[in-house]
Parts: sequence; C-alpha cells; structure tokens
Amino acid sequence: MLLSMDRVTSYYGKTAILKDFSFGVQEGKCLCVLGRNGVGKTTLMRTIMGLTDRSVGDITIMGKGIGASPTHVRAKLGVGYVPQGRGILSEFTVRENILLGTFARADRRPEIPEVCLRLFPYLKENLDRRAGLLSGGQKQQLAIARALAVDPKILLLDEPTEGIQPNIVHEIGETLKMLNRELGITLLLTEQHIRVARRLGDEFLMVDNGRVVAGGPMAELTDAVINRHLTI
Repeated sequence: MLLSMDRVTSYYGKTAILKDFSFGVQEGKCLCVLGRNGVGKTTLMRTIMGLTDRSVGDITIMGKGIGASPTHVRAKLGVGYVPQGRGILSEFTVRENILLGTFARADRRPEIPEVCLRLFPYLKENLDRRAGLLSGGQKQQLAIARALAVDPKILLLDEPTEGIQPNIVHEIGETLKMLNRELGITLLLTEQHIRVARRLGDEFLMVDNGRVVAGGPMAELTDAVINRHLTI
C-alpha cells in the first residue's frame, strides 16, 4: 500500500472524531471517500496531514510510519493536499501561491513545475494576478496546482468539486482523471457528487460517525449502499 491507516483514532481536544479507522490505497489508484456532512471525512484528511490535535494508531506512507511526523515531513514524503475551502492566500499572486508548494518538495526547487502550467492555461496567463480576484473554479485550479508543486506521489483532495459550477466540475474531474491515469499520481478524495466519484474512483470508502461502514471496488457502490448511508 502506498498509504495506509491501521486502527487510527483522531481527536480534537478530548473528542474522538475518527474511531478505530483502517484503510489502504494502492499506488496509482483513486480512492473516493463518501459520507454525509459531519461524519469525519475532512478529519480523515487532516489526520493524514498531521493537522488534528492528536491521533493514535498507525499511519504509513510507503511502509514508513508517519504518525509522529510533523506536517512538513509528510509533505516531503510526497503527500500533496488540497483542503476543503482551498486555502488560497487571496493577497498573494497566482505565482506566489503555487511557489508556496515548492517549499515542501524534497529537492526544494523554487520554480513552478511545467505540469502546473500545462494543465491550467488560465493560471499560466495570469501568474501575476492577485489570487483573490479569481473565480471559485479558478481558485480550485490554483489549489491543485499548488499541491502539484510539491511533486506528490499521492494527492489528497477534500471536496474538490464543492461550490463549483457544473461545467467546471466536469473540467476538474477530467483534470484529476488525467493526473491519475496518465501521470500515475495516486488520488484520495472526499466527494459529494456520486457521479464524479463513480467516474474517477477505482475504489470507495463509506464513512459514518467516524468509522468505515462500507468499502470496496467502485462497482460495489450500488444504489442500495448509497441509500443506506447517504440518504437523509
């Protein structure tokens, strides 16, 4: 497994949000994490990045335990992160936002990777534009470009299509598919759009109340599973 968690419990303060959580994603695959709002999907991503108050259990990347490692060490092992809400620095330019990702590269090369400019022509043409002036879809492109600047082996994306116009949702989906299928970057994403998850994912993980309640190949994400765990 490229990334795995074994019986991880993760806390904010004294409250356990993830509980006895185990899963793994193989190199080159796309795993989609599904579940209602508030069940722990974002906490899963933050736990992998070392951004919760405390976690117990085993987290490994390429067999290396990272449970006690700070966030910057995890990034240098090849973990790129696109947080929910994107985390764009509005007062910085497009160029400056992307270059922030290079600080976590193993080689620390302070230049925008060619793949970022090739994937996102708008960003290439507006490198000196203030990021706060971008649309929601353009900010998501920027967040992905910044994560790619880390030179990741695995990309964590928390709700990458949230709050984006339907036509841009399709574009983001196609970009992620290309990153996974053509460039071989492993993807772990939380997603509300079942259609997007089915189009991108090799496997799925269903989360409820901080626990894994279902999972397997995407072909097993049936309407019955969706109705049982996602219908309010």
